Amino acid sequence: MYNNILDVKGLKVGQAQDNEALTGCTVVICEEGATCGVDVRGSAPGTRETDLLDPINMVQKVHAVVLSGGSAFGLESTCGVSKYLEEKNIGFDSGVCKVPIVTGAVLFDLVVGDYKVRPDKDMGYEACLQASETELKQGNYGAGCGATVGKIKGPNYLMKGGIGSHSIKLDNGIVVSALIAVNAFGDVYEDGKVIAGVLNDEKTDVLNTYEIMKQGFIKGGFSIDNTTIGIVATNAKLTKAQCKKISQMAHDGYAKSIFPIHTPHDGDTIFTMATGEIETDADVTLLGCLATEVVQESITKAIKNAQSVKNIVSYNELNYGK
Repeated sequence: MYNNILDVKGLKVGQAQDNEALTGCTVVICEEGATCGVDVRGSAPGTRETDLLDPINMVQKVHAVVLSGGSAFGLESTCGVSKYLEEKNIGFDSGVCKVPIVTGAVLFDLVVGDYKVRPDKDMGYEACLQASETELKQGNYGAGCGATVGKIKGPNYLMKGGIGSHSIKLDNGIVVSALIAVNAFGDVYEDGKVIAGVLNDEKTDVLNTYEIMKQGFIKGGFSIDNTTIGIVATNAKLTKAQCKKISQMAHDGYAKSIFPIHTPHDGDTIFTMATGEIETDADVTLLGCLATEVVQESITKAIKNAQSVKNIVSYNELNYGK
């Protein structure tokens, strides 16, 4: 096992980023198509084709899910993914041509790096060219390139977020994995302790966003510079409705690791992809619980794999890893 989302057979992950501008995108490709559902909990989302994932709607499978920086501008990266898939003749057979079904979500990273540079069609295409079934880099890659956490005091006191992935395999062969780009307004916790979030004035330790809020601090000037987005993936055979339910439950992984979460300033979104390799009836309650666990572990990995960049302090720079 790779102990990441690539443990789900049939998936490829590609990432591209601009390390100077601090932005990037991540694509999870399923050439054979995956049943997909989504749940959006934050109040400032940016998404593509999420209405298509409603269980009552016609198309049953997607061919790629994209996680991107760049805020609403970053949705352009999904067009590069569509272009790549069309060239590979992958998509929904419309009778005239194959139409790639590509969904995705964006996070806000414009406040770091160069806000004039965003993931575009070319970057989305490049991410597809980099797609691998065996290698997944975590931390400052893809959608995690410009991700940060702990925004309550503004951009001078935030910490580096990133992208992380974790998986679990059961004895019956079912795999549940997650891939999460952590870019939260709030702080990230492990075992009840803040491990990344808003920094003190000296930038030597982390404070507690919730405690700062209770003291009457009003967040000003940065209303949408957040959003944690991610994908749960499994090799179980599921319906779109079941995928949506697992996405709902998987948000508990956000809540166990990030606080505050699902705020008016976040667009927190989770997709669930099911490849259907394992056709035995799966216990959706169990899968949802597993999804919660892998999401939680993916968030921790995102923070612990992140590296300091420019003036943005990482978990490792604060010596928490020693």
